Amino acid sequence: MIWKLEDAKNRFSEVVRMARDEGPQFVTKHGREAVVVLGVEEYRALADSPRGLLGIFADSPFGEAVRAGELCLDRSDDLGRDVEL
Repeated sequence: MIWKLEDAKNRFSEVVRMARDEGPQFVTKHGREAVVVLGVEEYRALADSPRGLLGIFADSPFGEAVRAGELCLDRSDDLGRDVEL
């Protein structure tokens, strides 16, 4: 289910119950997905996965975009400009 942040705050006990009983609950802020509330079993299954957090990110749309060259994560060597004080 998708919750607006205000609704999720006002009905937090229900959000937690639904996350535990029905699965992940998505919370939006300003109309954009912000967080996901998971039951502890589902969280542990993800956190204890043999592929680890790096593997989860690598298999995500984010990882796919990096591999496809659609997203560049190279960091510039530019340290900015010198400042005289």
